[in-house]
Amino acid sequence: MRVVFIGDIVGRTGCEYVAQILGAGLAERKPDLVVANAENAAEGRGLTRKLAELLYDAGVEFLTLGNHTWDQKDFAEWVDDDKRIVRPANYPPGTPGQGYTVFRVQGKSVLLVNLMGRTFLSQLDCPFRTLDRILDEHPDVHLVLVDMHAETTSEKLAIGWAYAGRVSAVFGTHTHVPTADAQILPGGTAYITDVGMVGPRTGILGMDRESVIRRMRTQLPTRFTVASGPRQFCAVQADFDNQGRAIAIEPWQVIEPGGL
Repeated sequence: MRVVFIGDIVGRTGCEYVAQILGAGLAERKPDLVVANAENAAEGRGLTRKLAELLYDAGVEFLTLGNHTWDQKDFAEWVDDDKRIVRPANYPPGTPGQGYTVFRVQGKSVLLVNLMGRTFLSQLDCPFRTLDRILDEHPDVHLVLVDMHAETTSEKLAIGWAYAGRVSAVFGTHTHVPTADAQILPGGTAYITDVGMVGPRTGILGMDRESVIRRMRTQLPTRFTVASGPRQFCAVQADFDNQGRAIAIEPWQVIEPGGL
C-alpha cells in the first residue's frame, strides 16, 4: 500500500496549490491513500467546510488537525457530520469530532490517529496513554498511521520510538519546516519529525513576514495574514508491505518558481 501524507496546508492559496500538484502527481505516484493536515487551511487558523470540500475534490481523502482545530467558530457545529476529519484524539472525552477513524483501503483496514503534543501547546490528555488505549481497542487493523502534531522534535521522536514496530507510520506536523530525517524505525515504522507545509515560501511559516517580525520586535498584538508569492508543497510518500510494515519513505517536495 502506498500512502501520501501532506504537511500543514496554509491558507486558501495552500489548498489551491495542493489541488494543482495533485492534479498531475496522483496519476504519476498512484497512491492508495492521501491524507493531509489542514489545521491552517482557513487563513492559518482552522478549517472551513468549503475548504475541506476543495481538498476532497483535489484528491485528499482524510484530513487531520492540531492546535488550531477550534479557531473557526462554527467548526464544532459541523465536524461531527464529516467522518473524513480527524482532530487530536487526546482532547477530553465529549469533545466534538473524532480523534481517530478506521476505514478500508483495497480490502485492508486502516487506523488513522491524530495526536497533539503538550510541550508549549495546550495541556491535553497524555498522547502516549491515548494512543495505548486506541491501539488496545483496535488490535487487528492492518495499517496504523499517526499524525503527531507537536512543537518539539523530542516529543515527536519520543512517540516514534515508543511505538516503533507497533504502528506503521508516525508523521510529524506543526512546525512547517521539513526535516531531513525520513527513516524506517525498527519493526517497520515509517517516521519523519516534520513533513513541512504547503503554502507561501516567502513568508515565515506561511504567514506575512513583516507582521511576524513586527510582533517579535515590539511584543505588541499583531494580526497575522497569509503571505503572498511563490509556494511550496511538502509531503511524504510511504510504502507498506502486506503486514503493514513500512518498506520505504521519501519526501515529496515541489517549489513553485518565482523570486523571493
